[in-house]
Amino acid sequence: MAHRHLSQRVVVPVMFVATVFIVIVDGAITTVALPAIARQFQLAPARLDAVVVVYPVCVGVAVPASAWLGDRFGGKRLLLASMALFAASSALCGAAGNLGTLVAFRALQGLAGGLLTPVAGALLFRTFSARERVRASRVLIFPQQIAPAVAPILGGVLVDGLSWRWVFYVNLPLGLAAVLFGLAFLEPHRPEQHGPEQHGRRRFDLPGLLLSAGGLAGLTYGICAGSDHGWTSPGILLSLLTGAALLAATVHVELRTRDPILRLTLFRDRLFRDCSVISLIGLIPILGAMFLGPLFIQDALGGSAMDSGTSTFTEAFGVLLTVQVAGALYARVGPRAIIGGGLLGVAAVLVLFSTCDLHTSLWTFRLYMFLLGVAMGGVFMPTTVASMSTISKADMAQASTLNTVVRQTAGALAPAVVTTLLVAGGSGAAGSGGAGPSVSTYQDAYLVLAGIALLSALYAFTLRDGPARQAATSGIPEPAEPAPVG
Repeated sequence: MAHRHLSQRVVVPVMFVATVFIVIVDGAITTVALPAIARQFQLAPARLDAVVVVYPVCVGVAVPASAWLGDRFGGKRLLLASMALFAASSALCGAAGNLGTLVAFRALQGLAGGLLTPVAGALLFRTFSARERVRASRVLIFPQQIAPAVAPILGGVLVDGLSWRWVFYVNLPLGLAAVLFGLAFLEPHRPEQHGPEQHGRRRFDLPGLLLSAGGLAGLTYGICAGSDHGWTSPGILLSLLTGAALLAATVHVELRTRDPILRLTLFRDRLFRDCSVISLIGLIPILGAMFLGPLFIQDALGGSAMDSGTSTFTEAFGVLLTVQVAGALYARVGPRAIIGGGLLGVAAVLVLFSTCDLHTSLWTFRLYMFLLGVAMGGVFMPTTVASMSTISKADMAQASTLNTVVRQTAGALAPAVVTTLLVAGGSGAAGSGGAGPSVSTYQDAYLVLAGIALLSALYAFTLRDGPARQAATSGIPEPAEPAPVG
């Protein structure tokens, strides 16, 4: 067959890049189209909250099932089926005739997106050894940084030149190309080859799926919508409390289930657990700053959307620069020093951002964004690679799923924290952008994010990274048995 003529060390990274690129671009590009969608359906912008919130909620529903589905049906089948569903639902979103159908198709898109990222990540980590992952990550970081930088500009071009529908239609050719490439070259993954458990024959943990999916969905909705509707409103409180209760029940059930949908026992691995904590807490100031920057430029400084896009994309260049350096130093100094130093850098740059006022030029802001990217580059790759250093190939799908849950939670928390800080700070003379949060409120928000980054850095310096350094230099044997269950 054709796929035998192309190494999987090329095919799998291509599929991973395509997956990450299309998911990131879709998330960033959709927000650009919201004003045009509101005009199309003659709705107030606030009525479009459902279009934004339904996607991460449905991602939270799908993620817990991704590992079991991948092991049951194979990584190739699930990845290509999810990509096809994502592309088809994107086209349906573009063809939606009213808000209700648009929200329904966005939900379908979220379910597909919730499967794509963990499955692609599991395939990637199964393909490369622990020693090779650092080198591979130095290359794979490029599309992950280019995508969010390009998406807002692409969205503006599509909305202004064609219509809002094209921000969804554009996913169709991209998704179709990825599916065809995968059908031709991606080799089937056979779970039984990677461990004695033969995951493909595991029982389906329906109670665990219902509890975890319901808990993640409830918590995600409460976090995403809380800043808009008020954290003390009955609906938000009910969603948050219900989500937290379901997740607590999930922990209780999954630790006592022979074949859990979420293998929480992987958190007994200290390195995996500590890296997960760093990802959860450390990503909040990073993603929060990325969310806060455009708001400051447009609302406080009165800049345009183009000013915002061209002033925040410099972060990507900083990340790309540092990742290459971090990759070269990873085995020599270990991830602990790199991650801790990166988070300290994030905290320092956020303090710089807190000095911005109405007299700050866009070029100064661009410089700060570049410096933020330089610091961020020391966090992303080392944390991800280190977290998988002691995970067996048999558990890669489960570990990738848990990583996705952690990052998804951080991705929901970051804008919620920022929005809450801006609302709590009150409004004032926001500057030429009109009424809104005062400049001092933005400054205070940056300082709070800096404090969170500092706490994350202190925790990162406690990381025991010996196994990660060993894996990056001489490699370590795969554990004889997966993490114990129950």
